[in-house]
Amino acid sequence: MGGAPNTQAGNYRPVSREVTVHQPEVVGQLPPELNGTFTRIGPNPLGPPDPRRHAFEGAPMVHAIRLQDGRAQWYRNRWLRTDRVCAQLGELPTPGPRHGLSDDAGGNLVQHAGRILALGDGGVLPVQIGTDLATAARVDFDGTLVSGFSAHPETDPLTGEMFAVAHYHEPPYVLYLAIGADGRVRRSLPIAVKSPPMMHAFSLTERYAVFYDLPVAYDPAAAAGGSRIPYRWRSDHGSRIGVLPREATTPDVLWMDVDPCYVFHPLNAYESANRIVIHLVRHPRVFDREPLRPGETAPTLWRWTIDPRAGTVVEKQLEDYAEEFPRIDDRYKQAYNRYGFAVAMSACGSGGHLAGPSLLRHDLALGRTDIHEFGPGRESGEAVFVPRGHDAAEADGWLLSLVYDAADDRSELVVLDTADFTGEPAAVVRLPVRVPHGLHATWIAG
Repeated sequence: MGGAPNTQAGNYRPVSREVTVHQPEVVGQLPPELNGTFTRIGPNPLGPPDPRRHAFEGAPMVHAIRLQDGRAQWYRNRWLRTDRVCAQLGELPTPGPRHGLSDDAGGNLVQHAGRILALGDGGVLPVQIGTDLATAARVDFDGTLVSGFSAHPETDPLTGEMFAVAHYHEPPYVLYLAIGADGRVRRSLPIAVKSPPMMHAFSLTERYAVFYDLPVAYDPAAAAGGSRIPYRWRSDHGSRIGVLPREATTPDVLWMDVDPCYVFHPLNAYESANRIVIHLVRHPRVFDREPLRPGETAPTLWRWTIDPRAGTVVEKQLEDYAEEFPRIDDRYKQAYNRYGFAVAMSACGSGGHLAGPSLLRHDLALGRTDIHEFGPGRESGEAVFVPRGHDAAEADGWLLSLVYDAADDRSELVVLDTADFTGEPAAVVRLPVRVPHGLHATWIAG
């Protein structure tokens, strides 16, 4: 996965308008159990694309496909009403507090405490949207969030609490946050770091939080040049991970060095025999030779095994596939999981960094990987897993992803039955429009 993609060609082009499509065509049979909304978010700049723009920068757009009772009810796309979008569209500003260099909350979507929230890094506050994708307001969790939030919180599937690590370039610390099931911050703990890192994600287990203090850090020169994402590879920063008891009230972090790398996305973390096991996608280097996009080295699946008593980390590469956007059956978050899914990226040097030609299913117990190929000219973004039912076995259900077809210059929602992962899709929702490659996808049930 490498090389700078041409952001003015293929499915990296932004779309220029908001549309609503009622009852898009369905090929095959949509499982009637899929009652909910598939959503995807990512940057979609207003105006012509600018090759000087950071890949993660630009007016966020949300795309959604509503499925109900075996039918596709609608597709729609809407820009988040950031300050810049409101100004360009001639609309009144979005209400709510403001923090950070940008309000581009285009990194992720979560559902928490009855709210659908668009999230971003680097001091961005969450933005609440409606089920129709209309922007409601920027939120600070009822006044309990003192600064920005994170694009990658972790939700405990048992308690409904949400945990996050928020980074901003000004203070010499990141904030470890716990948000109750009531949607209010119940703990905010500063964790001292070196030069402020881009701590895009962290890991959570039953008893521990694990922080990734890695060498993508604040770059004053990028900030002076006007970048709203002023982070670059910094060899002088070093690479380390930190372990803290999950309910700690003091920042007594156990720091351990790891080989230089960067982690955007862990797959999962859990505890086993007094050790912490983390499966993650590891980039050898990012934002160095290509400071505007994460495509210069091939990310691969690794296992890190941490012994908190000895203060050691064992690092082991598990696969050679270039992959990103790892996902699991979310019912197994913070517990032992056997299966993981990911997007197989194009080979290093071919230009892709947000999509790829196939989806992977890893059997971590057997060390086996199955591949679903989409065919020539077709590229998938991040997939989401939906279990067949509340009591279904792990990873038994459906995998949903948006797939772009270059021949038609259109996109479709592909539904794979994991019982026949490498076979033909169970159903395909064909859209008459194109959904640009974006960042994260989310399933909003009900």
